[in-house]
Amino acid sequence: MALKIISVFGTRPEAIKMAPLIKALEREKNFQSKVCVTAQHREMLDQVLRLFNITPHYDLNIMKEKQTLSEITTSALIGLERVFNSEKPDLVLVHGDTTTTFVAALAAFYHKIKVGHVEAGLRSFNKWFPYPEEINRKLTGVLTDLHFAPTTTAKSNLLKEGVSEENIFVTGNTVIDAMAYTVRKDYVFRDERLNQIDYNNKKVIVVTAHRRENWGQPLENICNALKNIAKNYKDTYIIYPVHKNPVVRETVFSILKGLDNVLLLDPLDTDEMHNLMAKCYMVMTDSGGLQEEVPSLGKPVLVLRDVTERPEAVEAGTVKVIGTEQQVVYNEGALLLENKEEYDKMANAVNPYGDGKASLRIIQAIKYAFNLTDKKPEEYKGGE
Repeated sequence: MALKIISVFGTRPEAIKMAPLIKALEREKNFQSKVCVTAQHREMLDQVLRLFNITPHYDLNIMKEKQTLSEITTSALIGLERVFNSEKPDLVLVHGDTTTTFVAALAAFYHKIKVGHVEAGLRSFNKWFPYPEEINRKLTGVLTDLHFAPTTTAKSNLLKEGVSEENIFVTGNTVIDAMAYTVRKDYVFRDERLNQIDYNNKKVIVVTAHRRENWGQPLENICNALKNIAKNYKDTYIIYPVHKNPVVRETVFSILKGLDNVLLLDPLDTDEMHNLMAKCYMVMTDSGGLQEEVPSLGKPVLVLRDVTERPEAVEAGTVKVIGTEQQVVYNEGALLLENKEEYDKMANAVNPYGDGKASLRIIQAIKYAFNLTDKKPEEYKGGE
């Protein structure tokens, strides 16, 4: 009888990273793979589902305008209870650090179902940064049976917390698998404005900043620094896909709207964003996922946060954590615009996050854990 696996996710970043795993699960005759989305984010999630041709078996559709974390938690928990009562899966797969991730692991625990945590073991060691993700990830880890750690650093974090080594599998990050589906040299953007940019002669900076801990003064600092970069470096072109959250949009548009060499866009579809990053000069972001994706494209990343739970790329040299102080953000951006040696040092660093085979390692690990094979997958070594 086939092993029944339900993959649960609710946001665009989760969907991007779970998509290649779901496609791989679909090809396995030993597994009955089902997908449940909470739709904690709706529109941005749907873009990814269409891109990867994934049709969920269950869609809880919990998103409401200005929803609180408590509302997301309770709505998802009640919805998942119905799904798990109906399906009675052998394994629930969750990803990363969203509220959906934690709640799905908790719901599985309540039903005595095993949990597999994709991208397990990342830690910032500060419960408020990123908020609420750091605690979501730690709580999920407590409830998890199979920990799919992307790097040896993540494995080390789990071991220090008392997780048994036999339950940890170092797999690489599935986001690198996903990019094999999306990045193409002959890519044509659906937004014509992106096709008209001279990527060869303009230093295109792609920016994303929207995390909760950056709301208010930190985001104002970031935007004012970008404004000064745009004014002082006319050979640059800043492209900022702005998150739909009204708090973010109000700040960003009030400071950056109307500048000739700044393009403010709605959030881009996954394939558009990946191909834009492939063409750009560098990325400035507070996103966790982009810290993993961009290094595989050979572009420097300046992280607009005070801490990161992804230290591997910092150690490798392709990512630099710069915080949100206005002058520091400006200075670090200017350094990479002016200093070719500093730029090349970051652009040529090795990506520690994956080789495109993480999904296959995870499937092998599941087979091993459920005694479908006696062969344990080899650990991904790129994070050392």
